[in-house]
Amino acid sequence: MTKELLGTDVVVQIGIIVNDIEKTAEEWAKFLGVTKPEYIITDDYELAQTEYRGKPTKAKAKLAFFSLSNIEIELIEPDDEPSTWREFLTEHGEGVHHIAFKIKGQEEKTQRLEKMGFKLVQKGEYTGGRYTYFDSFPRLKILLELLEND
Repeated sequence: MTKELLGTDVVVQIGIIVNDIEKTAEEWAKFLGVTKPEYIITDDYELAQTEYRGKPTKAKAKLAFFSLSNIEIELIEPDDEPSTWREFLTEHGEGVHHIAFKIKGQEEKTQRLEKMGFKLVQKGEYTGGRYTYFDSFPRLKILLELLEND
């Protein structure tokens, strides 16, 4: 079903919400036996065009990535602006926030998921692509993220 719905059944990323990206990245680096990656900060609204629950938001986050042979682990430390990241941290605390699928045809896939009752929660642009989060928690117990690279 996923392959028909999204065009893939491969999960490419697990996103984890954290309070302290430096400390958590250090722990993951030790655990994986790799160098701790430097974190990046998401783009300003003018570039990211971030929308949360249908409204523009200036939300930003610190991100650190661990690229493993089979999947990427993304650590996310949100700022205090409204976002799915901040909402998750406030309501659930630290933990697994989403799984992501790399797809083609973001608009088409978004429409398909919405027709199935998955509510679009947040979307935005990044250098080289775009992302969309869907509230699939009530049914799948996790948020879904679609990643489309140019």
